[in-house]
Amino acid sequence: MTGTEGGGTEGTGIESGGTGVRRRGRPPRTESADTRDRILVTAREEFSEHGYEKTSVRAIAKAAGVDSALVHHYFGTKEQIFEAAISVAFAPALNAPVAIADGPLDGVGERLTRFIFGIWENPTTRTPLLAILRSAVNNDTAAAVFRRLIAAQLLRRVAEQLDLPDAELRAELAGAQLVGCAMLRYVIKVEPLASADLEQIVTRVAPVVQGHLTGP
Repeated sequence: MTGTEGGGTEGTGIESGGTGVRRRGRPPRTESADTRDRILVTAREEFSEHGYEKTSVRAIAKAAGVDSALVHHYFGTKEQIFEAAISVAFAPALNAPVAIADGPLDGVGERLTRFIFGIWENPTTRTPLLAILRSAVNNDTAAAVFRRLIAAQLLRRVAEQLDLPDAELRAELAGAQLVGCAMLRYVIKVEPLASADLEQIVTRVAPVVQGHLTGP
């Protein structure tokens, strides 16, 4: 059998000109990195467009031009694919701990607020974040993945910058303030918050975030 499913030999598992037959769904090593990246980009697009519940591994594979077995080979279950996809989309936010560490502690609230809203204001980073939030709100599995990512990779790292006994709670309260504002402004689009000037928002929100992080 010499079919060319997906525009190549990925769907058949047959290597041409090689030493034999490899396991079904696996590309040659020279194609592995590009194929994996293509699947990840496609998964992110599918989740962004259709949400977690309406996106299937088969749909991701079809859109990426590969066999479903190859998607499972690289990423595992649908939940694991979702986590890998949103981890890339969420990557800019993971620099928040570095951003808030660059300056005095009494300005940490404004730095964190500006940093997070800066990500939301950028259309390139806002689109996948919208997909993440929508999926998390509508599906328990997606919510668990998002919660795990937020807790382990962002809020805990923010808490490490605070020399306080209840640092994790403080970081979570600050995160809740910012995520809540982002939900109302960018997802639900409640007016006048949705169209308010960013500087006005920062001016009002930053002191609250500062209070959560360093207040009594």
